[in-house]
Amino acid sequence: MKFSNLYKIGWVLGIVLFTTASCKKDGNPNNLPEVSPDDYAGKVDGFTTSDEVFSKNLVAYWSFDDTKNEKISGAAPTATANDAFVATGVRGKALSLNAGYLYYATQFNTLKTDAFKSFTISAWVQILNNGSKRTMLFQLARPGIFTGNINFILNTNAFPATNTDELKINPTFTTIGGGTQDNVNTKRDNPGDVNYFPYLTPKIGMNKWTHIALTYNGTTGFFYIWADGIQIGAFSSRGTGNSLFKSYEPSEVIIGGNYNVIPGKAVNADANYAAMTGNIDELRIYNINLPDSHIKALFNLGKAGK
Repeated sequence: MKFSNLYKIGWVLGIVLFTTASCKKDGNPNNLPEVSPDDYAGKVDGFTTSDEVFSKNLVAYWSFDDTKNEKISGAAPTATANDAFVATGVRGKALSLNAGYLYYATQFNTLKTDAFKSFTISAWVQILNNGSKRTMLFQLARPGIFTGNINFILNTNAFPATNTDELKINPTFTTIGGGTQDNVNTKRDNPGDVNYFPYLTPKIGMNKWTHIALTYNGTTGFFYIWADGIQIGAFSSRGTGNSLFKSYEPSEVIIGGNYNVIPGKAVNADANYAAMTGNIDELRIYNINLPDSHIKALFNLGKAGK
């Protein structure tokens, strides 16, 4: 069978076009919607503000923007001492304490035993060491008991006020077995040992906002300390079984102290803590352990005033 030259040329061109089309790579094989750089303008780590970070799991929040009320429940403090607002917060205003505290004789429903298994506590602070007393940044207190369900402890007693290069952070939590577990940013054994963990610490000062966070996983039992976006705790593995966290009821909230710094509320003679002197802002509590990237996002957003 004979074919005209015109037919032959058309047939060859068809093959070339088909081959070219077949070899062309599809840059969007899953047909995903196009993304514009404008969608991310002004965002930090994908967020416009800190309010967008796991907002559905935010169970308590103090903005300290001209209010001492907890924003989600609206709970007002039962008693306060030596507190004021300052205009130079991380985002808006901040709470300033001068040997002061906020005390909430309130059982927050979101912090009850069945609702509060894992947690993240995030706060910004301006603080100095004092060389003599510890500071309870936040306590989920147990009425009549010295040790709270969560004790966000700053060992401001460890160094003099002239030392702004180091801050010992030593939080604890109560367990289902009735005891406590802790973590601390300190050396674990000696360099070269199997369990050695380097000493990591944030810088502090009354002119520096420092971001500090705690995360706890109620399934694995891992308990982490974060400072300025870096994981710094040396004893993160707290085990399971009787070492898991339990939020005993009833509970109350104290910011800047424990019962022994509140007149008429002391439960024993322990005088290791003083009411807080320093500033605090953007105190947030979540009912999950936030992923590492989101802790870093809270830090970066705060630095950007968002």
